[in-house]
Amino acid sequence: MTADSLTFRMPDPERHLRGVRLQQDVRLPGELLGFARAGDDWVLTVPRPDVDRMEYSFEIQFEGGGSEWICDPANPRRVGGAFGDKSVLEMPGYFAPKWLDADPPRGARGELALPTRALDEAVPAILWSSHGSADDDELPLLVVHDGPEYDALSSLTLFLDAMVDEGRLPPMRAALLAPVGRNESYAASAPYSRALALGLVPALHKVAPTSVTLGMGASLGGLAMLHAQRSHPGTFSGLYLQSSSFFHRLLDEQESSFERFQRVTFFVESVLRSGPALEPVPIVMTCGLIEENVENNRLMTRSLGAQGYDTRLVENRDGHTYTGWRDTFDPNLVDLVRRVLDGPAPHEA
Repeated sequence: MTADSLTFRMPDPERHLRGVRLQQDVRLPGELLGFARAGDDWVLTVPRPDVDRMEYSFEIQFEGGGSEWICDPANPRRVGGAFGDKSVLEMPGYFAPKWLDADPPRGARGELALPTRALDEAVPAILWSSHGSADDDELPLLVVHDGPEYDALSSLTLFLDAMVDEGRLPPMRAALLAPVGRNESYAASAPYSRALALGLVPALHKVAPTSVTLGMGASLGGLAMLHAQRSHPGTFSGLYLQSSSFFHRLLDEQESSFERFQRVTFFVESVLRSGPALEPVPIVMTCGLIEENVENNRLMTRSLGAQGYDTRLVENRDGHTYTGWRDTFDPNLVDLVRRVLDGPAPHEA
């Protein structure tokens, strides 16, 4: 690694490979990603991308045909993701959040199966409650799409435990919802929004007493949270949306093969064309500067702000990754919860 470039190396002393390509999501041009043979190795040098972290893998192509994606054998650093482990490079100046080293009292966890007539099957969920909470305590509730994966790959409940232990967040609960038919349910689906607002959230309130419910999601999960808030005002008092898939016909043509692209763009365009909102809520959005979604998130931020939402967009030097989402929790998720609980400042009221 230099200030301007990155060099990758794949050993192949027995010459089993016919080629190697770098797989990445930091917008390096495709014509730059093929390795060249150099003696017993395959070697690639690319411009250093404008990020603080880079997740990547190698596609190795075999002489006899076929290919396989693998982690970089020369780099011991790995990071989990929705589609398995990848190698990761951390650029000079990158630091993981300090709260990852915290050792707070851990909250209680229980498994739920939330039935709803609007879906063909119950939605599995994990209900986390901060340490020392009683079952009948009325506490703020954070409802999280892709919740179990969020927790496993972004350490969400560790973050909440640490913030409650430090007094930066009040005692609270989080409902970690697993997806059911994710690409269908989360893609601006009216049946799913009804199920969430009229079935799942009321069912959660029976086991998790609360007067304040917030929604959280990433990618399609973030889109689905905004869709539910727009379709069923009053369900959520605030939203934390990360790299949300606010696909736009002009900005996101590369996503047009997605099976629900038209339904998503119809919803997004309906929001962008709307006038003042009947029930705006505080919203924090986060997105990586290198992401394809960053322009549609900027557009949505401006539009919702014009409609009366207290909407803030946080951009970080990462991609569409659970680690990048994790790295924006502090202070932004804390600030959203406090803003919802405390209400607007006097000069904002």
